[in-house]
Amino acid sequence: MTEKEFHLKIPAEISDQLHLKEDTPVKLVVKRDRLVVQLNEPRQQLFQNRVLLWPVLTALVVSLAFYIFLRIQRIHTVKLVGNYSLATMIILLGVSMGTLLFAGFFIRDRKNPHTHFSQNIYWRNFPVIVLSFALILGLVLTGSMWLLGVLFKGASFGRVTASLILFAFGVVTNAVMIYFALVVDAGVLSTVLILVIISGVVIAMAVNNQKYWWQHNLSFLGTNGAASGWQFNATLIFSALLMIALIDYLFVRLHEVFPKSRQLLVLRTLLTLTALDLGMVGVFPNNANSHELHDQVAVLLVYFIIALIVGVRWLLPDITKDFLYLSDGVGVALVVAALLFQVFGYFSLTAFEMMAFVLAFGWLLMLLDRIEALIDVGTEGVLERENNEKNG
Repeated sequence: MTEKEFHLKIPAEISDQLHLKEDTPVKLVVKRDRLVVQLNEPRQQLFQNRVLLWPVLTALVVSLAFYIFLRIQRIHTVKLVGNYSLATMIILLGVSMGTLLFAGFFIRDRKNPHTHFSQNIYWRNFPVIVLSFALILGLVLTGSMWLLGVLFKGASFGRVTASLILFAFGVVTNAVMIYFALVVDAGVLSTVLILVIISGVVIAMAVNNQKYWWQHNLSFLGTNGAASGWQFNATLIFSALLMIALIDYLFVRLHEVFPKSRQLLVLRTLLTLTALDLGMVGVFPNNANSHELHDQVAVLLVYFIIALIVGVRWLLPDITKDFLYLSDGVGVALVVAALLFQVFGYFSLTAFEMMAFVLAFGWLLMLLDRIEALIDVGTEGVLERENNEKNG
């Protein structure tokens, strides 16, 4: 069977925008049932060569400084967990190194003409993205150290071993943060948003397992009575920050396709208020001194979700029937769950809160994914109209 060769012509304006040359490598990718041409930039080769020196060198310097500090203080053994422990150093130094490297490589990547996400990010979103990834890294390291403390209870290490462990964790965390700085886009932010809120809630549940948190409600995980309640509240705040950055980026791109759309302005406002209100749930935990504020922002969050589900059919351009059916199904499910909880008393408060949160948050993520897909489709339509106008 003979293979057929196909040639693809790219418009001159697109070639100029992407700074394409005759020897620029590209690849064809099937995405969303469409054939997409992507620049085959050798990021992995770059990461394996020069870029890899940064996580290794920074981790080496920090681990050597840690070893020297232990010698000066005449500390011979270091506990794995606890105050002034190896876990504390891994978290503090890992977050510091990872954040600096992420910020540096993210700024450097803005000069790359082939990178669309970082170039379209406004500087007002830059601190939000950097802070979010820094807090995410802190959350992941904290959870990892808690797990290691459970698995290796009472473990302690000598100065050399502790410094080597710090070096190993430093190389991994630095490399991961640099990688995300190079490949971050709307899809990565959406994935990170999912991972953050799931991992944060699961960790909060795990550390409060002996406090029987499910006998109270989901909000108990963020109160003073919970163990490490700040993790649950921080998860909500981090998720809100990521949502705001993602919403800002998506609607800036969407405005290029649908300029002067009042419906999109209303949708953007509702989504931004929803994200802000989600963060306020973490800012005002369900403690005695902020109980009323917590209840108010929690109820307001429900109203925002209902407004989005009802209004999306008029606010989102080119909405599909499948997504409308999905939205109606989520809305009906939320109403049924509320009736089973408030009227019939079938659900406990904890079960109702978890079910409503999963349904609402899952629908929000699908809405953001739908907006991202709409940008791609809208951009194709704009390019097609421009080409038709030039040819006609």
